[in-house]
Amino acid sequence: MTTVVLLLALGVVLLVLEVVVPGGVLGVLGGLAMLGGCAVAFHHFGAAGGGLTALIALGTLGFALYVEFFLLPRTRIGRRFFLQQASDGRSQPPKADATIVGRTADTVTTLAPTGYVMLDGRRYEARSQSGLIARGATVRVVGVDSFHLIVSQL
Repeated sequence: MTTVVLLLALGVVLLVLEVVVPGGVLGVLGGLAMLGGCAVAFHHFGAAGGGLTALIALGTLGFALYVEFFLLPRTRIGRRFFLQQASDGRSQPPKADATIVGRTADTVTTLAPTGYVMLDGRRYEARSQSGLIARGATVRVVGVDSFHLIVSQL
């Protein structure tokens, strides 16, 4: 009986600690500890005792998850662990369209033959047609290829 209770308690504690130490390892270990507690209960107490233990484990797990994801975020300490707003950053540069062909831009990095240019306050990835272009040079957009601008030195 003591082994079952200890394994279930260890499982719940490890699952709750998963919030503080993300990565999944503690969650997997917690789930395995709870599963082990249920297996020991089935072995020692039969189907009725094991079933009751599984129901208790699921109820305890449900309560712990409710506290963790619904009550904890509303506390002062919990607000430090959870995001309160979405991030508005971008992982990709803006897609270039054909309307910018013929315009001039400034190189932000050396184009050898690829790099970045600044056009209307937006940073675009660019590929040089005229070889190496130094940083800070003015270039003309001669074409668009998916997410790249094709540029030529003036």
